[in-house]
Amino acid sequence: MKKSVISIFIFAVNVMLLVSACGNESDLSPTTTSGTTTSTTTTTANATTSLEIFKKIYGATEVYLEGNYAIIKTNGLPDHKSPYYKDTQWATAKYEAYNGTNTKFALNPNRIASQSLVFKIPINPTKASSTSATPLGPIGVSLNGVPFFNQYAAMNAPLTNEVNGFDQYNGHPQQQGQYHYHVEPTYLTAQKGKDALLGFLLDGFPVYGPLEKGKTVTNSDLDGFHGHTHATTEYPNGIYHYHITDADPYINGNGFYGTAGTVSK
Repeated sequence: MKKSVISIFIFAVNVMLLVSACGNESDLSPTTTSGTTTSTTTTTANATTSLEIFKKIYGATEVYLEGNYAIIKTNGLPDHKSPYYKDTQWATAKYEAYNGTNTKFALNPNRIASQSLVFKIPINPTKASSTSATPLGPIGVSLNGVPFFNQYAAMNAPLTNEVNGFDQYNGHPQQQGQYHYHVEPTYLTAQKGKDALLGFLLDGFPVYGPLEKGKTVTNSDLDGFHGHTHATTEYPNGIYHYHITDADPYINGNGFYGTAGTVSK
């Protein structure tokens, strides 16, 4: 009888230990938020962008959240010098004659003018079910508040001739004086690094420079939209992001990867 009681007691203890072990195993599993793990090894196509990341756009006059969007206001004035500041109110401080390497450089007749741009960018970017082409005009905003434009000149012409009007920092103004970048903003990559976050497109996905883990990114490393998905400094759990390269389409390929927000003037 005594031996039977002892056996039952040992069995009960073993059951309790087994239950406890199962509970601990559950506690060690990755937690989930909105169906994605918080493990640093997990990469996702989309992620929420915090206000602090958007505040890296130091050229903005205002950055704040409005519902599911970040509102970014900017005057579009580059913080670097340019020959396109000639004959403007900022000429004394900002004019600099062209000193780049393009022997075919020709100053276009436009001059930089202040803008009133309001970018409304989703903070929870997701892959669009039906993609849309990027428009002429602003398709995103860089860290210094200057807009990104796509790979086309007016009338969707290639940039073949227009590149000869890019200043030493790879930007130029259009007819209304809106300064912009179609290609790598070399002032920013010199200041922040060629592997740095350089801004956002209107769909909320970030734009990074032409280096990644010490390697120059080429178009063959990217998908048709000119991006790919993995972890970055700002998004350790991973996000889809664009890269700037030295070949057409430079910043963005066959339209927005996600659903674009808006920009108004």
